[in-house]
Amino acid sequence: MDRPVAVITGATSGLGRVAALELAGRGYRVGVVARSRSKADALLGELRGKAADVRADVFHADLGLVAQARGVGEEIAARYPRLDVLVNNAGVHAFSQRVTVEGFAEMTAVNYLGPFVLTQTLTDTLLASGPARIVNVASEAARQATSVSPGPDLRSTEPYTRRESMALYGRTKLMTIMWTQELARRLASSEVTVNCCDPGFNTTGLGRDLPGAGVLRRVLEALSVGDPRKGAGIIVRLATSPALAHTTGGYFSVRDAAVLACPEPGRSERVQEELWAETVTLLSGLDAR
Repeated sequence: MDRPVAVITGATSGLGRVAALELAGRGYRVGVVARSRSKADALLGELRGKAADVRADVFHADLGLVAQARGVGEEIAARYPRLDVLVNNAGVHAFSQRVTVEGFAEMTAVNYLGPFVLTQTLTDTLLASGPARIVNVASEAARQATSVSPGPDLRSTEPYTRRESMALYGRTKLMTIMWTQELARRLASSEVTVNCCDPGFNTTGLGRDLPGAGVLRRVLEALSVGDPRKGAGIIVRLATSPALAHTTGGYFSVRDAAVLACPEPGRSERVQEELWAETVTLLSGLDAR
Protein backbone atom coordinates (compact mmCIF):
# COMPACT_ATOMS: atom_id res chain seq x y z
CA MET A 1 0.00 0.00 0.00
CA ASP A 2 1.34 3.40 -0.96
CA ARG A 3 0.23 5.35 2.08
CA PRO A 4 -0.05 4.82 5.85
CA VAL A 5 -3.32 3.37 7.12
CA ALA A 6 -5.30 4.55 10.15
CA VAL A 7 -8.44 2.87 11.51
CA ILE A 8 -10.66 4.92 13.81
CA THR A 9 -13.83 4.03 15.68
CA GLY A 10 -16.58 6.46 16.63
CA ALA A 11 -15.67 8.70 13.70
CA THR A 12 -19.10 9.76 12.46
CA SER A 13 -19.31 12.73 14.85
CA GLY A 14 -17.40 14.78 17.39
CA LEU A 15 -13.76 14.01 18.14
CA GLY A 16 -13.61 11.01 15.84
CA ARG A 17 -14.92 12.91 12.83
CA VAL A 18 -12.39 15.70 13.28
CA ALA A 19 -9.54 13.24 13.85
CA ALA A 20 -10.52 11.24 10.76
CA LEU A 21 -10.56 14.36 8.59
CA GLU A 22 -7.19 15.45 9.97
CA LEU A 23 -5.57 12.06 9.38
CA ALA A 24 -6.95 11.97 5.84
CA GLY A 25 -5.54 15.45 5.26
CA ARG A 26 -2.14 14.16 6.37
CA GLY A 27 -2.15 11.49 3.72
CA TYR A 28 -3.48 8.50 5.66
CA ARG A 29 -5.84 6.01 4.15
CA VAL A 30 -8.64 6.10 6.74
CA GLY A 31 -10.76 3.13 7.73
CA VAL A 32 -13.85 4.14 9.67
CA VAL A 33 -15.68 1.70 11.95
CA ALA A 34 -19.28 2.84 12.32
CA ARG A 35 -22.67 1.51 13.39
CA SER A 36 -24.85 3.93 11.41
CA ARG A 37 -24.65 3.40 7.66
CA SER A 38 -26.15 6.79 6.83
CA LYS A 39 -23.72 8.68 9.08
CA ALA A 40 -20.81 6.63 7.76
CA ASP A 41 -21.77 7.40 4.18
CA ALA A 42 -21.97 11.11 5.01
CA LEU A 43 -18.51 11.01 6.58
CA LEU A 44 -17.15 9.07 3.62
CA GLY A 45 -18.36 11.80 1.30
CA GLU A 46 -16.82 14.44 3.54
CA LEU A 47 -13.49 12.61 3.62
CA ARG A 48 -13.41 12.13 -0.14
CA GLY A 49 -14.34 15.76 -0.64
CA LYS A 50 -11.28 16.88 1.32
CA ALA A 51 -8.92 16.14 -1.58
CA ALA A 52 -9.09 14.31 -4.89
CA ASP A 53 -6.67 11.60 -3.80
CA VAL A 54 -8.14 10.82 -0.34
CA ARG A 55 -8.63 7.10 0.29
CA ALA A 56 -11.26 6.07 2.82
CA ASP A 57 -13.20 2.93 3.67
CA VAL A 58 -16.14 2.14 5.94
CA PHE A 59 -16.51 -0.97 8.10
CA HIS A 60 -19.92 -1.49 9.71
CA ALA A 61 -20.16 -2.86 13.25
CA ASP A 62 -21.77 -2.30 16.63
CA LEU A 63 -18.77 -2.27 18.96
CA GLY A 64 -21.09 -2.88 21.89
CA LEU A 65 -21.26 -6.48 20.70
CA VAL A 66 -18.12 -8.55 21.18
CA ALA A 67 -18.93 -10.78 18.22
CA GLN A 68 -19.21 -7.78 15.90
CA ALA A 69 -16.04 -6.20 17.29
CA ARG A 70 -14.15 -9.39 16.53
CA GLY A 71 -15.80 -9.77 13.12
CA VAL A 72 -14.98 -6.25 12.00
CA GLY A 73 -11.41 -6.69 13.21
CA GLU A 74 -11.08 -9.75 10.99
CA GLU A 75 -12.59 -7.80 8.09
CA ILE A 76 -10.12 -4.96 8.58
CA ALA A 77 -7.18 -7.36 8.80
CA ALA A 78 -8.28 -8.99 5.55
CA ARG A 79 -8.62 -5.61 3.81
CA TYR A 80 -5.37 -4.01 4.98
CA PRO A 81 -2.07 -5.87 4.80
CA ARG A 82 -0.61 -3.04 6.87
CA LEU A 83 -2.06 -0.98 9.73
CA ASP A 84 -0.11 1.98 11.07
CA VAL A 85 -2.59 3.50 13.53
CA LEU A 86 -5.59 2.19 15.45
CA VAL A 87 -7.66 4.78 17.31
CA ASN A 88 -10.24 3.40 19.76
CA ASN A 89 -12.49 6.44 20.12
CA ALA A 90 -16.07 5.09 20.18
CA GLY A 91 -17.83 5.55 23.50
CA VAL A 92 -21.15 6.02 25.22
CA HIS A 93 -22.41 7.52 28.47
CA ALA A 94 -25.68 5.77 29.28
CA PHE A 95 -27.75 7.46 31.98
CA SER A 96 -29.60 4.27 32.86
CA GLN A 97 -28.67 0.62 32.61
CA ARG A 98 -28.97 -1.08 29.25
CA VAL A 99 -27.84 -4.66 28.80
CA THR A 100 -26.60 -5.97 25.46
CA VAL A 101 -27.89 -9.19 23.90
CA GLU A 102 -24.58 -10.76 24.98
CA GLY A 103 -25.39 -9.97 28.61
CA PHE A 104 -23.03 -7.05 29.33
CA ALA A 105 -23.73 -3.55 30.57
CA GLU A 106 -23.74 -1.33 27.49
CA MET A 107 -21.16 1.14 28.82
CA THR A 108 -18.79 -1.68 29.74
CA ALA A 109 -19.25 -3.27 26.33
CA VAL A 110 -18.89 -0.15 24.18
CA ASN A 111 -16.23 1.67 26.18
CA TYR A 112 -14.03 -1.26 27.15
CA LEU A 113 -14.82 -4.76 25.89
CA GLY A 114 -15.39 -3.78 22.25
CA PRO A 115 -12.11 -1.84 21.96
CA PHE A 116 -10.25 -4.63 23.80
CA VAL A 117 -11.52 -7.26 21.36
CA LEU A 118 -10.99 -5.11 18.26
CA THR A 119 -7.41 -4.40 19.32
CA GLN A 120 -6.69 -8.04 20.12
CA THR A 121 -8.02 -9.06 16.73
CA LEU A 122 -5.78 -6.53 14.98
CA THR A 123 -2.66 -7.04 17.09
CA ASP A 124 -0.95 -9.40 14.64
CA THR A 125 -1.49 -6.91 11.80
CA LEU A 126 -0.12 -4.07 13.93
CA LEU A 127 2.91 -6.14 14.96
CA ALA A 128 3.66 -7.02 11.35
CA SER A 129 3.34 -3.34 10.41
CA GLY A 130 5.65 -1.91 13.07
CA PRO A 131 6.32 0.79 13.82
CA ALA A 132 2.61 1.18 14.57
CA ARG A 133 0.53 3.00 17.18
CA ILE A 134 -2.60 2.32 19.22
CA VAL A 135 -4.41 5.33 20.70
CA ASN A 136 -7.19 4.78 23.23
CA VAL A 137 -9.50 7.64 24.17
CA ALA A 138 -10.04 7.71 27.93
CA SER A 139 -11.45 10.56 30.02
CA GLU A 140 -10.86 12.70 33.06
CA ALA A 141 -14.07 11.06 34.30
CA ALA A 142 -11.85 8.12 35.28
CA ARG A 143 -11.17 10.05 38.50
CA GLN A 144 -14.83 9.57 39.44
CA ALA A 145 -14.26 5.85 39.96
CA THR A 146 -13.51 5.38 43.65
CA SER A 147 -13.00 1.63 43.43
CA VAL A 148 -12.35 -1.10 40.91
CA SER A 149 -12.91 -4.83 41.32
CA PRO A 150 -12.29 -6.24 37.83
CA GLY A 151 -14.25 -9.50 38.03
CA PRO A 152 -17.50 -8.15 39.52
CA ASP A 153 -17.29 -4.81 37.70
CA LEU A 154 -16.98 -6.40 34.27
CA ARG A 155 -20.01 -8.59 34.92
CA SER A 156 -22.27 -6.11 36.72
CA THR A 157 -25.59 -5.28 35.07
CA GLU A 158 -27.24 -3.71 38.12
CA PRO A 159 -29.62 -0.80 37.53
CA TYR A 160 -28.33 2.68 38.31
CA THR A 161 -29.58 6.25 38.40
CA ARG A 162 -28.54 9.17 36.26
CA ARG A 163 -26.53 10.53 39.18
CA GLU A 164 -24.74 7.20 39.66
CA SER A 165 -23.95 6.91 35.95
CA MET A 166 -20.94 9.26 36.10
CA ALA A 167 -18.96 7.01 38.43
CA LEU A 168 -19.80 3.95 36.33
CA TYR A 169 -18.87 5.75 33.11
CA GLY A 170 -15.67 6.84 34.82
CA ARG A 171 -14.91 3.25 35.78
CA THR A 172 -15.09 2.14 32.15
CA LYS A 173 -12.64 4.90 31.26
CA LEU A 174 -10.40 3.90 34.17
CA MET A 175 -10.42 0.40 32.72
CA THR A 176 -9.33 1.90 29.40
CA ILE A 177 -6.28 3.48 31.04
CA MET A 178 -5.48 0.30 32.97
CA TRP A 179 -5.76 -1.84 29.85
CA THR A 180 -3.61 0.61 27.87
CA GLN A 181 -0.79 0.38 30.38
CA GLU A 182 -0.97 -3.41 30.69
CA LEU A 183 -1.02 -3.81 26.90
CA ALA A 184 1.97 -1.49 26.60
CA ARG A 185 3.95 -3.75 28.92
CA ARG A 186 2.93 -6.82 26.93
CA LEU A 187 4.04 -5.18 23.66
CA ALA A 188 7.15 -3.54 25.11
CA SER A 189 9.57 -5.61 23.02
CA SER A 190 7.73 -4.81 19.79
CA GLU A 191 7.49 -1.74 17.57
CA VAL A 192 3.87 -1.11 18.55
CA THR A 193 3.22 1.71 21.02
CA VAL A 194 0.03 2.04 23.08
CA ASN A 195 -1.08 5.30 24.66
CA CYS A 196 -4.31 6.88 25.86
CA CYS A 197 -5.56 10.40 26.43
CA ASP A 198 -8.02 12.63 28.21
CA PRO A 199 -9.51 14.73 25.39
CA GLY A 200 -11.14 17.21 27.78
CA PHE A 201 -14.67 18.55 27.54
CA ASN A 202 -16.07 18.40 24.02
CA THR A 203 -19.52 18.91 22.55
CA THR A 204 -19.99 15.48 21.02
CA GLY A 205 -22.77 12.92 20.85
CA LEU A 206 -21.49 11.13 23.95
CA GLY A 207 -24.27 12.33 26.25
CA ARG A 208 -27.01 12.13 23.63
CA ASP A 209 -29.36 10.26 25.99
CA LEU A 210 -29.54 13.20 28.40
CA PRO A 211 -32.84 15.11 28.11
CA GLY A 212 -32.24 18.40 26.31
CA ALA A 213 -28.81 17.27 25.09
CA GLY A 214 -29.43 18.52 21.56
CA VAL A 215 -30.41 22.01 22.72
CA LEU A 216 -27.49 22.19 25.14
CA ARG A 217 -25.07 21.14 22.42
CA ARG A 218 -26.28 23.84 20.05
CA VAL A 219 -25.93 26.49 22.79
CA LEU A 220 -22.40 25.38 23.63
CA GLU A 221 -21.41 25.33 19.97
CA ALA A 222 -22.80 28.85 19.54
CA LEU A 223 -20.65 29.96 22.49
CA SER A 224 -17.59 28.11 21.09
CA VAL A 225 -17.43 25.97 24.21
CA GLY A 226 -16.16 22.40 23.95
CA ASP A 227 -14.82 22.64 20.39
CA PRO A 228 -14.03 19.01 19.43
CA ARG A 229 -11.05 20.18 17.38
CA LYS A 230 -9.12 20.62 20.61
CA GLY A 231 -9.84 17.12 21.85
CA ALA A 232 -9.13 15.64 18.44
CA GLY A 233 -5.78 17.39 18.48
CA ILE A 234 -4.35 15.20 21.25
CA ILE A 235 -5.62 12.07 19.47
CA VAL A 236 -3.89 13.04 16.23
CA ARG A 237 -0.76 14.07 18.11
CA LEU A 238 -0.47 10.66 19.75
CA ALA A 239 -1.14 9.00 16.40
CA THR A 240 1.38 10.95 14.34
CA SER A 241 3.88 13.04 16.29
CA PRO A 242 7.51 12.00 15.70
CA ALA A 243 8.28 13.16 19.24
CA LEU A 244 6.00 10.41 20.60
CA ALA A 245 7.11 7.66 18.23
CA HIS A 246 8.79 5.65 20.98
CA THR A 247 6.51 6.60 23.89
CA THR A 248 4.28 3.85 25.21
CA GLY A 249 2.05 3.23 28.21
CA GLY A 250 1.32 6.93 28.66
CA TYR A 251 -1.84 8.76 29.66
CA PHE A 252 -1.83 12.28 28.24
CA SER A 253 -3.88 15.40 28.88
CA VAL A 254 -5.45 17.50 26.17
CA ARG A 255 -3.64 20.39 27.86
CA ASP A 256 -0.25 20.46 26.14
CA ALA A 257 -0.02 16.65 26.19
CA ALA A 258 0.93 16.75 29.87
CA VAL A 259 1.60 13.30 31.31
CA LEU A 260 -1.11 12.14 33.72
CA ALA A 261 -0.99 9.34 36.28
CA CYS A 262 -3.52 6.57 36.06
CA PRO A 263 -6.05 7.40 38.78
CA GLU A 264 -6.23 5.28 41.84
CA PRO A 265 -7.50 2.63 42.41
CA GLY A 266 -6.38 1.35 39.00
CA ARG A 267 -2.74 2.41 39.12
CA SER A 268 -0.91 -0.68 40.31
CA GLU A 269 0.45 -3.26 37.90
CA ARG A 270 -1.19 -5.94 40.00
CA VAL A 271 -4.74 -4.68 39.48
CA GLN A 272 -4.05 -3.93 35.81
CA GLU A 273 -2.88 -7.51 35.32
CA GLU A 274 -5.99 -8.68 37.18
CA LEU A 275 -8.22 -6.68 34.84
CA TRP A 276 -6.51 -8.24 31.83
CA ALA A 277 -6.90 -11.77 33.20
CA GLU A 278 -10.56 -11.24 34.13
CA THR A 279 -11.28 -9.78 30.70
CA VAL A 280 -9.72 -12.74 28.91
CA THR A 281 -11.65 -15.15 31.14
CA LEU A 282 -14.91 -13.30 30.51
CA LEU A 283 -14.42 -13.29 26.75
CA SER A 284 -13.41 -16.97 26.75
CA GLY A 285 -16.67 -17.77 28.51
CA LEU A 286 -18.58 -15.87 25.84
CA ASP A 287 -16.86 -17.84 23.09
CA ALA A 288 -17.78 -21.10 24.82
CA ARG A 289 -21.51 -20.39 24.80
